[in-house]
Amino acid sequence: MASAPGKVVLSGEYAVLDGAPAICLAVNRFAQVRMSSVDGDTSSVSAPGYTDTMGRFRFTGGDLVWLDGQREFAVLDSVFRSSDVGLSAGFCIILDTTEFIDPATQQKMGIGSSAALTVALCVALKNSVDVGALARRAHSRLQGGVGSGVDVACSLSGGLIEYRVEGAAIATIDWPSGLRFRLIWTGVAASSKGKLLRLDAVISKPSRVRLAIAAETLAKAWRSGDADLIIMQYGDYIEHLREFSVDHDLGIFDAGHDELWQAAVAANLVYKPCGAGGGDVGIVFGTDDVALDAFIAAIATKYSLLDCEISYTGARIEEARVKEE
Repeated sequence: MASAPGKVVLSGEYAVLDGAPAICLAVNRFAQVRMSSVDGDTSSVSAPGYTDTMGRFRFTGGDLVWLDGQREFAVLDSVFRSSDVGLSAGFCIILDTTEFIDPATQQKMGIGSSAALTVALCVALKNSVDVGALARRAHSRLQGGVGSGVDVACSLSGGLIEYRVEGAAIATIDWPSGLRFRLIWTGVAASSKGKLLRLDAVISKPSRVRLAIAAETLAKAWRSGDADLIIMQYGDYIEHLREFSVDHDLGIFDAGHDELWQAAVAANLVYKPCGAGGGDVGIVFGTDDVALDAFIAAIATKYSLLDCEISYTGARIEEARVKEE
């Protein structure tokens, strides 16, 4: 059994593709993978809460051959095709991402389930947490070659990180003293892959360069550990993110994010979408828990608090839990 946490991107979304740093936080919602051997050479794979389909496959002459479920289990297909590991015997594989699904709407909540599942599957397959290169390869294949790898990096490491594409460099950052946050689920699912493909299809505007510069400045503030400085720098960063979104027709602040941003401004708080935006999850920052809780109460009729905390645990092999069962 292996697991890996989800994530939220706090800054550097899109700009990370241009070499700027992204700040990313692992959260305590986990993807879990269980692999157990069965008789015969045919393996089965299921994903409770995601699909009722049972996938079946085997390895023939070293090649992965699907009997059922290739489309539904694209993440497993990507991992195996990116790896040099094949299964000589049959396995029962369970992919569990139920912690990433909104129980009310049955929608994925956009906190990195595909990356977390990719990482957990790589860990289970290799029986090792040293799977960074494989997980990046597999997730890139799954995403059609788009994306920066920041979500994979955060699922691997846990905690709060600064990430750069060059060298897949990860630097751990301490959470700033006095900085508080709440995560908010908009109730609308969004596709990061779709927005990245849209960005690739348009001509870059000067706002893209300005966003990268703002991401560098904000990352420096995060490294300083000064909560007030971080909150102050977010004002400038969000302005550049909004301009970038309009210039490149990305709709980052659609699906409720603009309304939440305006409400946060009125409450002297900072709000921004996490990741690709246009739905999914956003984050509100402040230094006063009472003010943050009042904000959550004020928006509760339309938006939901996503009850998550920082996960300082990254990818891991959960051998002890297997032995107990």
